[in-house]
Amino acid sequence: MTTIDDEVLPKAVAGPKSRNPANRLLALGSVLRAGAVFILLGLMVIGFTYAEPAFINIGNLMSILQAVSVVAILGAGVTVTLAVGGFDLSIGAVAASSVMAASYAMIVWHLSAFATVPLVLAFGAAIGLVNAFLIVRLRVPDLLATLAMMFLLSGLQLIPTAGRSISAGLVLPDGSKATGAYDPAFLLIGRYSLFNTLPVSVVLMAVVAIVLFVLTERTRIGRLLFATGGNEVATRLAGASTTRLKTLAYVISGALAALGGIVIAARVGRGDVSSGGSLLMDSVAAALIGFAVLNLRRPNVLGTIAGAVFVGVLLNGLTMLNAPYYTQDFVKGAVLVGALALTYGLGRNTDR
Repeated sequence: MTTIDDEVLPKAVAGPKSRNPANRLLALGSVLRAGAVFILLGLMVIGFTYAEPAFINIGNLMSILQAVSVVAILGAGVTVTLAVGGFDLSIGAVAASSVMAASYAMIVWHLSAFATVPLVLAFGAAIGLVNAFLIVRLRVPDLLATLAMMFLLSGLQLIPTAGRSISAGLVLPDGSKATGAYDPAFLLIGRYSLFNTLPVSVVLMAVVAIVLFVLTERTRIGRLLFATGGNEVATRLAGASTTRLKTLAYVISGALAALGGIVIAARVGRGDVSSGGSLLMDSVAAALIGFAVLNLRRPNVLGTIAGAVFVGVLLNGLTMLNAPYYTQDFVKGAVLVGALALTYGLGRNTDR
């Protein structure tokens, strides 16, 4: 008799509990938290397509991905530094300096694409190494160290050309003219499309996303990176070198910023002194939106890519609808606030 009661009672209790409206609300909140960004992204695509059918054309979609590729690459670098509990404010300045460095190398030094690309990537990695030295060895707070580097690079990139943009026929400070030109092979990085559809820059974005996803989510190094950001002392006591991990994070960030600069230089075909204007804020926005993707609430590379696409779709749709340019930043900020509020607000209410 006891056995029968014990078997029947759990079933009787479990049945009403599973049909409890409160539990269904919790489940719905969990789904909304996990998919908030994707739900909003889907709604934007549907809305923009309804308002302007040309939005959904494959050419326009590839244009969106090409436009966000640089932001996504830089955002991936920001994500890695966030993983170790840091923050790289110099990433936009590194990208802009890389644009100038690539242009100077080919137009003034007459280097080929095969020499310029490794040189610029090494330049970005070196800046990341300097940032790491300031932060890890000299104990300068990461925000102050990378802010100082941002100002340093913003001024340094102007000195070799006396503040001029770099293009063919550039007049150098000594009065002579540069006789070099962009290597056509270099320009393919920013202008060529595979099968006349898929831009090379989008392929680079995908490669960066896959490599960093595997590194951060599927390897011991990735787990140690997040452990460093979560509890540096515990990670050090566990035998990991937090010094090396932080250095690795900032070197990766610098190298990815340089890669973004290479893509910009190859797309524009000149060294524009204002090329890195909005890169910092856009890449940070993408990385922060990534926190809300799949309700992970931590830095993650795939979330950052999704965040960059989210912002790109929004800005492209507003442009196609002829929205005034001065309203776009406001709308972008409002949607970002909404996405994060939806994720964290629902999470707070349902976790009680």
